Amino acid sequence: MKKFLSFLFCFIAVFSFPLAAHADIGPKPSVRITFEGVQNGTDYYGTLLSEHKSTGPSSAWNGIAGNESYHDGEKEIWQAFADYADADGYYFLQEWWHCTETDQLNWTYYPPSKFKILLWFPETDTYLVSGIYERYAFDSYYTVDLSDLTEDLSQVKSDADSTLVAKQSYNFTWEIISLIARIAATILLEIILAVIFGYREKKAIRFIAVVNIITQVALNVALNIINYNMGSMAFVFFFVLLEIAVFVLEAVVYALLLKKFTAKTSDCFKTTAYAFVANAASFAAGLWLSHLIPGIF
Repeated sequence: MKKFLSFLFCFIAVFSFPLAAHADIGPKPSVRITFEGVQNGTDYYGTLLSEHKSTGPSSAWNGIAGNESYHDGEKEIWQAFADYADADGYYFLQEWWHCTETDQLNWTYYPPSKFKILLWFPETDTYLVSGIYERYAFDSYYTVDLSDLTEDLSQVKSDADSTLVAKQSYNFTWEIISLIARIAATILLEIILAVIFGYREKKAIRFIAVVNIITQVALNVALNIINYNMGSMAFVFFFVLLEIAVFVLEAVVYALLLKKFTAKTSDCFKTTAYAFVANAASFAAGLWLSHLIPGIF
């Protein structure tokens, strides 16, 4: 048991280190936009216009020659966005994406909280702009359907307002599937460990399963809400904190009630040891899965 616990501690430390190492940087909110229905071969660039003149390291041009922000060969693109005069006074922050190959615009470092989506098509010198949108989650996903707007760009006026319509497209289905998968995997792991600890009666297994269903559903739902609203760094912090809370709760419940469901000796030390090992193992497995399959968390 001592060797097992030592291995478990080292396992947790190894997989926690990369997460802690980035604590000084931390993940930032993002806005991720997918464009659908674009005709093949259509060349276009995209940016987000901001309500404010700056956000993070990105800022609007101050009009002084030499302070423009673009790389060699990009002046034409920069100039096209800089020349755009927004009807609502939103600012071009000198950040843009070539969306032709990916059909995506991913602003992953300090995106504006309120923004408009602006596209520029160089072949026709045409602009398409959206209405005003906001970040609705730590990672905000939107989808824009361009199938009806890119058939004949020559017919679209450059000053057209609110042409683009963006729809929130956060993948709640995948979140639910990954939530169920995490809960099921955790319960299975803790039942296997219960058998190893000698809790093999059906009543004892059923009781442990019910306790884990309650605690794991509460834990994982809370973590999903935290991740949605606050991002992955807060997720990691609360993951550790809430796992400790679950361990304490399960240790108390097992110490008080597990003996009623098993004929074998089940003193406080044994139930507490089981609760600790089970939760430490599920915590370590969770960290391992987050590295192996990042999308499951």
